[in-house]
Amino acid sequence: MTGSRPASAFLRQVHPLDQTSSPIIFVLVTPSSVLIGRDPRCQIVLDSQIYGGVSRQHVRICPSAFSPSGWEICDLNSANGTYINGQRLQGCRFLRDGDRITLAKDGVQFLFALPLVEGKSPDGKLALPTLPSSSSAGVPPPVPDTVTMSQLFPILSTGQDLRHKAYLIPGVMTVAFVVLMFVSIGQSGLFNLLLAAYIAGIAYFFVYQLCGKQKPWWVLLGAALTSTILLLSPVLPLFLWLFRELLPGQIPRPGEAISLPFVLMRMLFGAGLMEELLKALPVLIALWLGTKLRSPYREQIGIWEPLDGILLGTASAIGFTLLETLGQYVPGIINDVTLQAGAEYGELVGLQLLIPRLLGSIAGHMAYSGYLGYFIGLSVLKPTQRWQILGIGYLTAAGLHALWNASGMINLLVLAVVGVVSYAFLGAAILKARLLSPTRSQNFATRFFRSR
Repeated sequence: MTGSRPASAFLRQVHPLDQTSSPIIFVLVTPSSVLIGRDPRCQIVLDSQIYGGVSRQHVRICPSAFSPSGWEICDLNSANGTYINGQRLQGCRFLRDGDRITLAKDGVQFLFALPLVEGKSPDGKLALPTLPSSSSAGVPPPVPDTVTMSQLFPILSTGQDLRHKAYLIPGVMTVAFVVLMFVSIGQSGLFNLLLAAYIAGIAYFFVYQLCGKQKPWWVLLGAALTSTILLLSPVLPLFLWLFRELLPGQIPRPGEAISLPFVLMRMLFGAGLMEELLKALPVLIALWLGTKLRSPYREQIGIWEPLDGILLGTASAIGFTLLETLGQYVPGIINDVTLQAGAEYGELVGLQLLIPRLLGSIAGHMAYSGYLGYFIGLSVLKPTQRWQILGIGYLTAAGLHALWNASGMINLLVLAVVGVVSYAFLGAAILKARLLSPTRSQNFATRFFRSR
């Protein structure tokens, strides 16, 4: 019984290929919204074995004060589309009495109808049970009593959803790295390399998921490798001479008495401005290539919006961090400790340094480079203000970098605060980039319901 909440509309599921089947009628009651799809959390759940073309959460039917019927329907970025009276639905539209709703081309169909007589259904029968309210506190919608093959063996029906939504690839990569690390036990150099690559990959995957834009893996790997090559090329000595000898960027020596303002100034030139420009070079190269190549490579490689700049900037930072950590800091401390306490203890201390340095790359190099990448992409969207945008981004990223380096010489608590602030800057840039993105409708991080 509907009780004190009378039906305001009905959905009748029809079977165009089987006229002998009795129609299933669902009652729509305000103010409840109704989700239709294969997901068990939907109010109308469709069997994935029968309706494979329907997305997990395909459409939402919800009350509307502006619709003459009182209801509207919204497609939830479904893979195979929603059709109203044969016309594909784009976004949302008001429903009218008699509308035929088709989920996926030639898929399951529903007829939308307004009640003819108060308290009666379209076929004249009294008081059908209402669909459960999506707003009922803590009460999940009921699951159909019948058990399907896909419910007994879920892996048979998930298809590409397993790869896209269940993080299958990161899981496979984790297993692969675990096996390789077991194999490399006793070979400290190889073990450190594998561990560093895994931690850096997880850190980047986190940022990639926040950005929500597809970018080919080989483009991102290319940015990381380009950053590494630049560090091994004559470009690095040139930068060292320019920023640390010609400009006042000499890094303070251990025990050197120097005031905080001078430490900040030296770190700004010798670390912030120098390293952020070096890590930005792969992003600028991709920006240039995007103007020279033909489709589809120009779209895949080029920088066309802030999200592109963030993705390539953080990838460049990964290459920089790996080479700096594995090629400079870890070997240096291993050699120092080995001379004093032996090789085994030196390797242990090197491993202890490796882990926090790479985990800190999210709040460090990736944050600064991703933040500068945002401004490089923003300058593409607003070319008339390009130099102002690039100047602000470069100085801000370099300033955060210098503040991080200087705070490490002051206090660990201050260092932690600066790290949190740096990550907050990157997070804010990602959110703003998603808002500004010309491809926002395709962004998998901004969808409320992610469907194939």
